[in-house]
Amino acid sequence: MATIKDVARLAGVGVGTASRVISGKGSFSKDAAERVAEAVKQLGFRPSAIARALSLRSTGTIGVFVPDFKGPYYGPLLHAIDTELRQYDRHMVVANGCGHDDRRQQALDGVRFLISRDCDGIIVSSTALKDSDFQQLRDSFTHLAAVNRDVKGMRSECFTVDHRVAGRLAATTLLDHGHRYFAVVSGPASASDNRQRLQGFFDALEAAGVDPKKVPVEEGDFAAQSGWEAIERLQHAGHRFTALFSANDQMAMGAISCLRHRGVAVPHEVSVVGYDDTDVAAFLSPRLTSVHIPIDEMGLNACRMLLNDCYGLGLPVSREFEPRMVLRDSIVRRTEP
Repeated sequence: MATIKDVARLAGVGVGTASRVISGKGSFSKDAAERVAEAVKQLGFRPSAIARALSLRSTGTIGVFVPDFKGPYYGPLLHAIDTELRQYDRHMVVANGCGHDDRRQQALDGVRFLISRDCDGIIVSSTALKDSDFQQLRDSFTHLAAVNRDVKGMRSECFTVDHRVAGRLAATTLLDHGHRYFAVVSGPASASDNRQRLQGFFDALEAAGVDPKKVPVEEGDFAAQSGWEAIERLQHAGHRFTALFSANDQMAMGAISCLRHRGVAVPHEVSVVGYDDTDVAAFLSPRLTSVHIPIDEMGLNACRMLLNDCYGLGLPVSREFEPRMVLRDSIVRRTEP
């Protein structure tokens, strides 16, 4: 395997000059740069990542923690981050939650693993961590960004939508379509973003004269199976509803499947609105109306902030993300009382 000394010898320059040319840092002549480039090509030289890290005091990696790799939600987030990093010759190290500990401990362990891997910056997407957890992590690790969280005292490092606004958007869409009898499949009560979207949803219903206390809520875990099971419980309890709000698209998928399995026509008997507008929404039957949450844009801008902070780049960074309703076939206007 060729070394930097081999490159310098073939190019007829000193090791220091060869190193400056390869790293792009420091002064060197055009002639020296051309000779070093030709030597690198002939020898098939690849700089040692360890040597580069030691010389630059940087590993060139950004760590990312997500709770799991399943489902369609985190894929766009990871893809956006990785694509952006590759443009600047940086790489991504990913950890997820697993094991027998609770989700909060899994997240803490995952982030600490990324810190132990000497990542230059870390992006965290977790609803299980407390604000105090984020603050303590930030105090011990400077370059930290949070996606889909609004952490007290870390506003400039947070990249999220206003989930209350998004929840209100789901409710007003159903209200505008004439619905007055609602049911909800919620995500875990422990998830802060889930609580926020439900709060916005119920605030809009109450403002329209619908008593939130009369709206049945069944809790799921964001997986499709829990959406199916929630419908079974709602129907077993005899609840009447013409509109269903699901706190994510996966549970909406399970709910629609269960409704149709039980002979309920969607959307003509029950209209369904999902949340996130993941890729699956446009390909369900019927195609799912959903609140679009720009998770990829949130991840991209968190990544850009860390690229700027860790490597001195001047990339534009946005912290304003607007949810929007994407209307498809799973909702119809209700005309009868």
